[in-house]
Amino acid sequence: MSLTVQSPVSGVVVALSDVPDPVFSGKIVGPGVAITPDPAGGGEVSALAPISGTVMKIHPHAYVITNDDGRSVLVHLGLDTVSLGGSGFTLRADEGQRVEAGSPIISWSPAQIEAGGLNPIVPVIALEGDESDLEPVSPDRTVAAGDTLMTWA
Repeated sequence: MSLTVQSPVSGVVVALSDVPDPVFSGKIVGPGVAITPDPAGGGEVSALAPISGTVMKIHPHAYVITNDDGRSVLVHLGLDTVSLGGSGFTLRADEGQRVEAGSPIISWSPAQIEAGGLNPIVPVIALEGDESDLEPVSPDRTVAAGDTLMTWA
């Protein structure tokens, strides 16, 4: 059964190999894609659940949702954003909470992250996934939050 992974944010799709971070571009964490988020006029936006399931892990800058089949998707909000210690992020869900795809998980401002000198790119990773099982949308395509980002066979 294939799993549709939705985009957690609006923006432009970027190949994971083009993410300027060796952990993500080298697919050390797993395969996937990334999104350069819309600056949203500098305001706060909600990063959404890419799949329905349980919030297995949540930090101010990242979260993992696991579906009923045991497949997990990691969403990482920006690069090196752990260094912010949670500043600029508001949790909208709790660890252990059941969520539907499209539910708000974390509110944040990509423009604020960028203004602080960090890259706001959002890697979306199929944890323990096999790259050959993923069909991501094409790089350079604009997606809205909730649009299909990749299909996981």
